[in-house]
Amino acid sequence: MSRDVDALGRLDSWEGVRAVVAGFGVSGFAAADNLTHLGASVTALDENAAGKEEKAELLEVLGATVRLEPGATAVLPDGCDVLVTSPGWRPDAPLLAAARERGIPVWGEVELAWRLRHPEHDTPWLAVTGTNGKTTTVQMLETILRAGGLRTVAAGNVGLPIVEAVMDPEPWDVLAVELSSFQLHYTSSMSAQASAVLNVAEDHLDWYATIDPADPMRAYAADKGRIFERAQRACVYNVADPVTEQLVRDADVVEGARAVGFTLGMPGVGMLGLVEDLLVDRAFIEERDTSAAELCSVSELSSQAPHHVANALAAAALARAHGVSRAAVREGLTRFHAGGHRIETVAESGGVTWVDDSKATNPHAARASLEAFESVVWVAGGLAKGATFEDLVAHVKGRLRGVVLLGRDRDLIAAALARHAPDVPVIVVDGADTGATDEHGPMGRVVEAAAGLAQPGDTVLLAPGCASMDMFTDYGARGDAFAAAVRAHLA
Repeated sequence: MSRDVDALGRLDSWEGVRAVVAGFGVSGFAAADNLTHLGASVTALDENAAGKEEKAELLEVLGATVRLEPGATAVLPDGCDVLVTSPGWRPDAPLLAAARERGIPVWGEVELAWRLRHPEHDTPWLAVTGTNGKTTTVQMLETILRAGGLRTVAAGNVGLPIVEAVMDPEPWDVLAVELSSFQLHYTSSMSAQASAVLNVAEDHLDWYATIDPADPMRAYAADKGRIFERAQRACVYNVADPVTEQLVRDADVVEGARAVGFTLGMPGVGMLGLVEDLLVDRAFIEERDTSAAELCSVSELSSQAPHHVANALAAAALARAHGVSRAAVREGLTRFHAGGHRIETVAESGGVTWVDDSKATNPHAARASLEAFESVVWVAGGLAKGATFEDLVAHVKGRLRGVVLLGRDRDLIAAALARHAPDVPVIVVDGADTGATDEHGPMGRVVEAAAGLAQPGDTVLLAPGCASMDMFTDYGARGDAFAAAVRAHLA
């Protein structure tokens, strides 16, 4: 007999619940492990066993069933009461489609985590999404919260799996939660204390075309907007991005929750923004009608790039919504340094600066990166994921000294350059079958080509505007290959 799982929580008995976990990566293992701990009968499925054998053995010892082999996810096991999907699984995947046809609940790991919070210590969530800047903003927020003396951790799409965070026997004071659109798609009951949408731009449109073929961008934005649903105190939006403000307007929030904008201009009442060189708060102070309170100066941040400043304002807004002091915000922001492959200077030689922003995996991120420099030799290309480059090239063409392209979808960028920047030199590097880092491999040839275009005062910028998996395991490996090739060239 099937169990009704909708009302089950942390302190309920899950005995007899037959849970299927789709995907056995980091989040899938966390979900399967904790459901097994709660007493559910768990079956975990994945098409690939590579690197997962040890965790599979551990779960099998605890009583779970783990199938890691081609074809394992083709058929939904009989008797399933709930399907927990890893992020990124398309809604039309056979396993998920079968669950919907049978009326079986489909949860993401985030939905599961929200349901497993301990009722006696309801740890608030401060949640962040957006096409770009999520990880940096969440890490900034984590640093601010710790500066305020709070026990916290970055969780979700970065850091600790969110299920592990909520199941920690020592409760956190507050969680800084990064959420992707994929995670939000399978989330239906989360009620964050405060949420932020940093920006919404083209990304993952190939994935969302399976949901709304006529308008995948609308479906993508709608999933981003789920983060505002049931927000308790604040919905933080980007004044420069009208889509984020509309998502706030469309959200059904807890009564009393406020819309809080962040802007790189002078802030209005209820916003955070800039007054000359100062980041200021005009939302969380009593005298906001007539004045603004200083948080820190732009020069104190680790980067003065506009998108970095915007991320800092968003992180500050979430922290202030939680009640963190201005002093802690200042300490956290001035202490913070972004992780690798985010506008990271690799080398400077002969008046040319080499910068790795491999994390710029879509056109919106690439544009933000390119706009931080005056004269650029742009290194771009990879997997476009359904995105287009017309607007990007049209906006940055005046900054381009030259362009070097590689990767599977390099021709998309080349075509946009031909239409909007026909006078900009473009060099196309073949070799999408390897991520070799030596001077004879594709990235080595990219660096050689970029060096031939660059002049003193220029920045050679790896801001691909595309995902990396056509040539590299991830954006980090791509950035490492670029850095190694630069150092080999300059040696």
